[in-house]
Parts: sequence; structure tokens; C-alpha cells
Amino acid sequence: MAEHCLILGLTSPEGKKYYIGAAFPSACGKTNLAMLVPTIPGWKVRCVGDDIAWMRIGEDGRLYGMNPERGFFGVAPGTSEHTNQSALRTMRSNSIFTNVALTPEGDVWWEGKTKEIPPKLEDWLHQPWTKDCGRKSSHPNSRYTTPAGQCPVIDPEWENPRGVPISALIFGGRRSHVVPLIFQALSWQHGTFLGSVCSSETTAAAVGAVGVVRRDPFAMLPFCGYNMGDYFQHWLDMGNALGEHRAPKIFYVNWFRKNAKGDFMWPGFSDNSRILKWICERIDGKAEARETPIGFVPTERSLDLLGLDLPEEEVRELLAVRKDEWRVELDDIRRFYGQFGDSLPVELRAEVDALEKRLQADA
Repeated sequence: MAEHCLILGLTSPEGKKYYIGAAFPSACGKTNLAMLVPTIPGWKVRCVGDDIAWMRIGEDGRLYGMNPERGFFGVAPGTSEHTNQSALRTMRSNSIFTNVALTPEGDVWWEGKTKEIPPKLEDWLHQPWTKDCGRKSSHPNSRYTTPAGQCPVIDPEWENPRGVPISALIFGGRRSHVVPLIFQALSWQHGTFLGSVCSSETTAAAVGAVGVVRRDPFAMLPFCGYNMGDYFQHWLDMGNALGEHRAPKIFYVNWFRKNAKGDFMWPGFSDNSRILKWICERIDGKAEARETPIGFVPTERSLDLLGLDLPEEEVRELLAVRKDEWRVELDDIRRFYGQFGDSLPVELRAEVDALEKRLQADA
């Protein structure tokens, strides 16, 4: 069970440890989440891996995930002290950069790396560059690769061949509308359904037009080497083998919801620790949620928003589930599922029908 997936370790102020896996399409914040520095007091995050997790059922019947990689590989533009200070500190030496710009001193630079823009650079095509020349200094999909062992927040268990016990799994994507900030699946089967229809508005990190909603099942579209319908069935089989009480809870996130002005409503980055806290509290059966047709959504008071200057109406919008929007989404899901024919597991067809019935209720 190999995933395009990060694993992070989260420790509560009371010292309880949670290991969480998260699978997002490219340029949706995997590496930033894996290495974030929490803004909420007392919580700590440690990185096990930022891109690939190999998962199996351990001798105790729980799901374990391990990092098979020796390093990190991420998109450079947008990586900064604000978005991912741990990544910047990791790549200060022994690192490789592709398609970024060079300063006159021989250092690397890309859009978003620093607030102050260098006056002169050599761009990624080896051409002279100035900030008013009208083009980007670095390719939008320029990359870095750096040794994981240099990460200042690397988890002590990151090289454990047994892996770490997974308490929760998160899927997500980049959606301007429709999908709320965070919600929890109703069951493992429902969570498998959510993973199978994972969607994101494309960026320069994906092939094709930018801004188009693309289905990326389990964030594995570029990596799954066999029939995706069989892959879906594998997830369902894993859930049956784990059993209801041992299977990790499954969640879906969307850091990228926008308001009517087109601005991102959620601050993201380090403040995503607030969502991780809610997930941990749901694992422990403590956090409040309301049941909606798509899953369990936080109540406004159950999220730790202390210190955030978020208007109440934006919090409501971040957590909004609108049935009319989800009926349109449902039609797109049916079209997407149609390509799998008889290889689509019957359980997932049943999840589509069940979602339709929940959306029709009290319409």
C-alpha cells in the first residue's frame, strides 16, 4: 500500500503522540504540512516523511506507515520562512536546485523566497533578469531536493523500518469553492470514496491547463501503475482487514477556499496546526462536529481560532456545505467514475447513491 503521502508526528501539550498521514496532489501543501511549526501553544510537529509512505498492517492489527526516502523533493516557488521555515533550513547545504534563478553572489532565488526582490538575477534560462523585466525569474515548477536528515524537525522514528502507527489519514486538494475547510468521513468506506474522488484545481505542477478541476484519486494519478479500480478495491480490503475499531479515521481538507472577492479565507501554513488539533480531538472523541451530507464538519466553536482575526461570516463560509453545489459535484463524480466501468467497486457506486440520497433529504 504505497502512497504519494506525507507522515507527520503531532504531540499534544499533555505528551500524547499522534501519527497522521496526508495525501494531496502536487502544489497543495504536503511539504508545508509535514514540517509546519504550530501556532497553537504546547503542540509540536515532527516530520517522518513529506512525499511517500509505505503502509502495512502490523502484528498488533494497526496500520503502520514508513518513509522509504532519504530526502525531500519539493516545489521551490512560494517556499519561504513564512510558508516553510523548516524546509529552508534543511536546504541550506548539500542540496540540489533545478530551474531556479541565481544571484550575483551565486546563491539561489525564486519567486516568494524573500519579501525583498533582488534587483538583478540570472534567470532559469541563464538570461539577465530584473524585477521589472516582465517575466518570472524561476520556472513555476522549479524544484529542490535536500537530505531529510538535515531537517530541524525530523521525527526520531523517521528511519524506523517498522514504521509508525497511523492514527488518521487526510486527503485534500485545491478548491476555490464547494469543499469546506475540513470534514471527517462517515466511515472507512466513505473515506475510501473521498480519497477516490480527490480533486484539485491544477497548478503549474501538473500537466495541462492551469485552474481546471482534475480528479486525482488518492493523489496517486501520476504514480499508480495498475488499474485504479483495483487500487480502490485494495483500500476497501485494507479497511475490512483493519476492522472498524483499528482503522484510522479519515478526513478531507481544503486550505484554498476563497471568498466573493477571490481572496483565500484561511491563513494556512502554520495555522493548519489548528485543523490538526481538531483532528486529534476527533480521534479522542472530544471535538464537536455536525453531521452533514458529506461528512462530519466542525462546529464553529470546536475549532481553536484563538488569536486569528477571522470574521464570523468567513468562518461560517469556510465550513459551509451547500447542497446545490454538491449536486453539481455529484454529477461530475458520476462522470469520473464512468471511465472505470466494471472495475469500479460496487461499494463506491453505493457511496455515490448514498450521497445523492443525503443531498436530497430535506431539500
